[in-house]
Amino acid sequence: MAEAYVQVTTTTDSRKEAAELARAAVTGRLAACAQLVGPIASTYWWEGEIESAEEWMVLFKTTTDCFADLAAQITEQHSYDTPEIIATPVVAGSAEYLSWVREQTTG
Repeated sequence: MAEAYVQVTTTTDSRKEAAELARAAVTGRLAACAQLVGPIASTYWWEGEIESAEEWMVLFKTTTDCFADLAAQITEQHSYDTPEIIATPVVAGSAEYLSWVREQTTG
């Protein structure tokens, strides 16, 4: 069976926290790469009210095998009560890049 890959997304309220989440995931080989995007403008429901905030997005490139551990690490490290943790399947990609992702996440 072919290896399955995902891009995992989370957001946070500061570049510093985004960088810390990214560094921890890559250092722990739970992601081959983590990219910071931001600042971004977010609008969402929270505790019965519509909120707007400036956030930073982190995009993690990893395998489905690493997802549960990555999600657990994000949850443990994150400052939000309910952090966004969404895995989007990679349906196609460069064979060389995906091979690199696999190699980096298996140590």
